[in-house]
Formats: sequence, structure tokens, C-alpha cells
Amino acid sequence: MNTIELFFAFSLQLLIIIIASQIMGYLAKFIGQPKVVGEMIAGVMLGPSLLGLIWPEWQQSVFIEQTQSWLYFGAQLGVGLYMFLVGLEFNTDLFKKQAKSALAVSLAGMLAPFGIAILLCIWLVDVPGLFTENICFTQAALFMGAAIAITAFPMLARIVYERGLAGTSLGTLALAAGAIDDAAAWFILAIVLGSYGGGVLLALKALCGGGFYAYIMLTKATGWLLPLANNVQKNGKLAVVPFVGILGLFALSAYAMEWVGLHAVFGGFLLGVAMPRGKLTDILTARLHTITLVILLPMFFTYSGLKTELTLLVSWQLLSITAIILVASILAKGIACWAAARLSGADNPTAMAIGALMNARGLMELIIINIALQHGIIEQGLFSIMVVMAIVTTFMATPLFTLVYERKKTKISNIVA
Repeated sequence: MNTIELFFAFSLQLLIIIIASQIMGYLAKFIGQPKVVGEMIAGVMLGPSLLGLIWPEWQQSVFIEQTQSWLYFGAQLGVGLYMFLVGLEFNTDLFKKQAKSALAVSLAGMLAPFGIAILLCIWLVDVPGLFTENICFTQAALFMGAAIAITAFPMLARIVYERGLAGTSLGTLALAAGAIDDAAAWFILAIVLGSYGGGVLLALKALCGGGFYAYIMLTKATGWLLPLANNVQKNGKLAVVPFVGILGLFALSAYAMEWVGLHAVFGGFLLGVAMPRGKLTDILTARLHTITLVILLPMFFTYSGLKTELTLLVSWQLLSITAIILVASILAKGIACWAAARLSGADNPTAMAIGALMNARGLMELIIINIALQHGIIEQGLFSIMVVMAIVTTFMATPLFTLVYERKKTKISNIVA
């Protein structure tokens, strides 16, 4: 194919991706689920797990190999900009309100999954099709612990804000614990990426370089960007040149994290956190929100879906492994967070709601397993298993939260009435 033919082929892919993600997203909202659940499922449906199974010739003729690099670029740009938007919404003041309780819940939500991961990896590390042959037990256990412990912080935030819980004890605790949880999981992943295949020096480069960059972004960059933010606050608009400059900073941040041996998403998130709050972040969110969520992020879901082969899980061995990982992960995370919240003084419905919210893994799970697959840490079988976990735990979060917490509010309203 020449360049023009490739362009039209990719345009057809993009049209199908957008239509499928919108349809499935609205269906998800119709049944009371977050839109992202439907978009995740749409990505899997367009891959070999469904479309490739019932109409393989057409699926392969649309999602051709020659445009995979284009789809990959759009997917990485989408997830990088999404993490930048997450950073823009990140509220550091939450840590000051319930730091002790949040740390306890987060620590419990990390330790229990890592304990389960160690036990699972004693068995799983030698199972064919899960981990690559040259990965050691420690790296496998660290990755599994991070993947099981990760929380879908953006989705958790949306549930909290949509239900009007942002200023409540539950909302503050959940958001703060989720943020700490994800930061720790990303840190563990950084250790795995730095150590895998690169030795001690590359691991130190990743940790020291990433740590130094995070320090600069969180302590210095906000002050450097403050004059721009003040100008935007005063004039009420962000001109084209500074907007392009911010996009350049985004690209530089992504490149810096890739250069030290981590992943571009770290750079996008750190830049988002460093941005001074106010009119500047409002305008950036408004300009980037639609193109990121409607066009670029569905490309990431589809790229993940094209790598997901649920047909691999039809064997009794992999089906049993999937069920064991799923049940063990849900129980470990949910019970640990519930217990920590109870010990921190929360009532039982609130503690159960914390466990339900912290158990959702969503897009964050897809990001972490895509990074692992890209770096050759895991193989197709484990990737597909973890996609199932991402979808199931995200799907169950909203109805479980409604069951254990909304019922409490209904009872209180009835008593008052």
C-alpha cells in the first residue's frame, strides 16, 4: 500500500473505533455503568476475541498490519494526554484532610495484593504463556503485586464527584487512598521496568532520574509556570503560542521519562500535577478533553483489544488461573481496604464502600499491562487474563458501591422522613 491508501485504511479504522466506542459507551451508561466500561469492552470486541472470531477475514482486512504503528502512536498519545488530564484534576489538598486514614487504607490495599502476588507467582512463574522465560521470580511478583494493587483513580474520582461525595469523609478518604495507591503501584512498576533486562545501573537510572524529575516537577515547575497561569487568569484566555508551548512541555516530559527508562505516561501525569490551578487548567482541560476521550483514548482501548485473545482462556488451565487470580485479587484488595477503613474509624457501610471503590482497576490496569507487554515482561496469556480483571473489577464497582453505601443513605432518609 502507498501512503494515500494507508491513510484511507487508517481513517476507516478510526471511524469504526469511534462509532463502536460511542455505542458501547452509551449502552454502558444506560445500564448505570461508567462510559469507560463500554469503551473498554468495545476495544476487546474489535479484536480477535469477537470480531476476529465471527468475521476474521473482514477484521483482518480492516485492522491491517501496516497501520498498526499509526494506531500505536495514537494510543500512546491518547493515554499520555489522558494521564495529563488526570494530573490536572489531581487535588493534593486531599492528603492534608485524611492523611493518616488514607495512608492506612492505601498501605493495606498494597500489602495484601503483594502477599497474594507472591503466593500466586510461586505457581504462575513457570506456567507457559504467562511470563517471559527470562523474567525472575522477584520481577514477576513485583509486577503482579502492582497490577493487582492498582486502582482506577480517574474512575474512582468520577464516581465520587457524580454522587456528590467530594466533600464527605468517604469521598476524601477514597480519593486520597486511591492516589497514594496508584503512586505506589507506579513506583513498583518503575522498579520492574528499570531492573528488567537492564541490570542495576539502568534500574538506578530509572529510579534516580524519575525521582529527580518528579522532585523538580512537584517543587519547582509550578512556580515557573505561575506567571503564565496569572496572565491567563487575568485575561481569561490562553493564546495559541503558550498552548503550543505547554504541548511541547508535555512531549518533553514524556520523552524525559522514556529516556530514564520509565514510561511516557509518568511525564504527562507529573506535568499535569505541576500545572498551577485556576483558569489555565480549566482551559487546558476543555481543549484536550474531547479529542482525548472521544478519539485518542478509544484508539488505546482498540490497540489493547487487538492484543487480547480471550480464546486463549478456553483451556481449563488458563480458565482456572483466570478465576483464581480474579477472586484472590478482589478479596485481597477489598477485604484489606475495608479492614483498614474500619480500624481508622469508618462505619461498616463506609468501609465497605471504600473496599468496593478501591477494587476497580479500569484503565489504569490496561495501561500497566500494556507497558509490561511492550517491554516483554508478560506474554499474551497473562495479558488477556488481566484485561478480564480490568473489565470485571470496573464493571462491578458501581453496582457494588450502590449496594453497600447508597442503601445506607436510603435508610437514613426514610428514618428522617
